[in-house]
Amino acid sequence: MSIRSSACGSLSATAALTVGAAVLLAPPATGAPRADPLPPRPASAVDASLLHRPGTHVRARQGAPTLPDDVSALSWLVADVRTGDVLAAHNAHRPLPPASTIKTLFALTALPQLPATGTHTVTEAELEDVGEGSSLVGLDAGRTYKIADLWKGVFLSSGNDAVHVLASMNGGWDKTAARMQAKARSLGAKDTHVVSPDGYDADGQVSSAYDLAVFGRAGLADPAFARYAALADARFPGDTHSDGTPTWTYGIENTNRLLTGEDGVGRYPGIIGIKNGYTSQAGHTLVSAARRDGRTLLVTVMNPQYGGGFAVYEEARTLLDWGFAAAGHVDPVGTLQPPPLRKPSPAGPVPLAAPPSDTTPARTTHVWPAAILATACAAGTVLYHLRRRARRAATPHAQGGRTPSI
Repeated sequence: MSIRSSACGSLSATAALTVGAAVLLAPPATGAPRADPLPPRPASAVDASLLHRPGTHVRARQGAPTLPDDVSALSWLVADVRTGDVLAAHNAHRPLPPASTIKTLFALTALPQLPATGTHTVTEAELEDVGEGSSLVGLDAGRTYKIADLWKGVFLSSGNDAVHVLASMNGGWDKTAARMQAKARSLGAKDTHVVSPDGYDADGQVSSAYDLAVFGRAGLADPAFARYAALADARFPGDTHSDGTPTWTYGIENTNRLLTGEDGVGRYPGIIGIKNGYTSQAGHTLVSAARRDGRTLLVTVMNPQYGGGFAVYEEARTLLDWGFAAAGHVDPVGTLQPPPLRKPSPAGPVPLAAPPSDTTPARTTHVWPAAILATACAAGTVLYHLRRRARRAATPHAQGGRTPSI
């Protein structure tokens, strides 16, 4: 793959690296590479809009490994989980169908709302809208399951039947979708539009490599999410007693081949999850994370164009390898950190000017003439009312048909 676009900040003594038709500007290496680099220096800051531009973005220093040229995905991203730094990305904000990787957002939304223990008896109504051709863990109406087993069905088997049941417990299908949408916005994920919480194809349902990386990173910070996402296999109840204990079980295996090493896809060293997906519209999608030498990287890959059904794993493997090799040799091209929220203070609206920094000299108290105070108060009142008139545009929602999903 050739580098299609690049960017640099205010850099001095830059070294030029030519890849294909693009020229990357980067500062020379300073000192030995770190196993787990500190957040970027202020001089390395980049335009926050960079990742919204199409093409491939990387800010390579001297000695940085070359990005792999065999990644065919329509969109991908490599990030450091600890810092949130985006190390490289291609079409990071391109809206694409996410398939079952959207279940990461479903889990982020519903896991904290539902009890971690206890049981639930599945009803016919909860299963009647599961889409034809869906991936299933094998729930039966009338049986009582432990809630933990339902979550295993979501994470390992990508079971749409388990998602429907848990969504019903979470207030219903539409309410869960709305809560997922709100959760995405709270995390700074603005490309995602939720229509079907299980990832089944639906008109208007999209996410992006950037947003999926945000969801994956947030999930790894939740111990329950991280535990389920790391399970390679488990025993699942075939039938149960009234208290949810199984009378017999069968094995289920995670559909993420990088985690299981199945079907000729080698298990990635240090792999810790997270979620794969597939639909006819989305193609193959994957959010995956791995840990090596105290450093955790996360990769998202959306819809490889070549190589068959397992290409998504091999392209993720290639990007993870690059990310670990690039430690200390690249500056971030963006961040997964959500933008800071500006909350109004009890005394009134948020001031237009930023608060003073820690380096601001101590202010001296002055006695202000009454006329100046009156002018300042009047100006403040005008600004207050102008700010109250600002309106936020509503986001349209669409509904549509479905196709099989895993």
